[in-house]
Amino acid sequence: MTTRAASWPPLSPGERAVAIEVLVHGPLSRSEIARRLNLSAGSLTRLTKPLIESGLLIESTEDTTLAEVRQGRPSQPLDVIPESRYFLGFKITGDRVYGVVTTLRSEVVARYERPLTTHDPAEVADLLHEMTDEPARAFPRLAGIGIGVGGSVRDRSAVVDSPFLDWADVPLAELVEKRTGLPVVVENDVAALVEAETWFGAGRGLERFAVLTIGAGLGYGLVVGGRRVASSEDGAGVGRRWIVNPYGPLTPYGDRGSAISLLTIPSIRYQLQAATGREMTYEEILALAAEGEPMAARVVDEAARALGTLVAQIANFAMPQKILLAGEGVSLVDVAGPAVEDAILAGRHPQADPVNLETKVSDFHDWARGAAVLAIQVLVLGSAEV
Repeated sequence: MTTRAASWPPLSPGERAVAIEVLVHGPLSRSEIARRLNLSAGSLTRLTKPLIESGLLIESTEDTTLAEVRQGRPSQPLDVIPESRYFLGFKITGDRVYGVVTTLRSEVVARYERPLTTHDPAEVADLLHEMTDEPARAFPRLAGIGIGVGGSVRDRSAVVDSPFLDWADVPLAELVEKRTGLPVVVENDVAALVEAETWFGAGRGLERFAVLTIGAGLGYGLVVGGRRVASSEDGAGVGRRWIVNPYGPLTPYGDRGSAISLLTIPSIRYQLQAATGREMTYEEILALAAEGEPMAARVVDEAARALGTLVAQIANFAMPQKILLAGEGVSLVDVAGPAVEDAILAGRHPQADPVNLETKVSDFHDWARGAAVLAIQVLVLGSAEV
């Protein structure tokens, strides 16, 4: 059984707020933390004392802020030691498991992957246990495991519905915890990616932020007030009914003109195979479209316009400061960027602000990093409620 690293004591809501602020934005001076959280100096001292005593926060060697010097209270900024704990994140796909080890600040320090030859829950848990042994030896201060799964997850312990794995009500966290001896948190993979980007990535410091992922499926996440909006629909495939072109193609799932039918990699590949009789990879289709091959160009152009329409709808209704487009399918933008931009403009008011759209080609290790951030949140927050 894997040795479990000592964890920090449970945090009060105030201590939790201070810890998160320093973890995500540190090192920070005490005056800056007090300003960000609207705390008095006395309250901040009371909240930081147990965090320093437990070793979660340390006094940094960086220079004191000028404001504190003028107030006659020179003090060292507060920070965390990123290497004080390590976290293991897994992303489970239909045929492989990807893993990463991260520091407390989610920097990836190791990557792993293994083929997945069975979807039997107990055997998948056995594989995750095997994949934990090597990083546990290499990183003795391994403090927790996060697992991202394509599907709906209840209470971060049971996968309610995973069409990729044909699972229902599988208590994955319990299965892995029993084998590894480490605390485990399970979440929908898109939700995990949104958490990672909110805390440590493109959405850090933003009040309103949206993430749209395209790849084997379609995912969407919204952040309001700096916190992800959780929903019982997470991972339920509701994007399948997000209609962007009612006259669009029909997929094997029976959807016509939905975002799923136009944008996902399997749907794009299906359309080309139905039209040409040839089975092609997504990369081959994009390359043919870039060369001007008529059928590939038409399908890719339709997908690009659907993407632009979807981005415009998100901008219109959610009004985010930034939209992050992520996933293994975003190379569509490299080939058909102008069509995406045209569709965004067509779906927006002429006087509306430009959409701040950022693209990030995400491999499955990025998704695993998102799962590791879940483990960081649970350890630092002392709760699965983030």
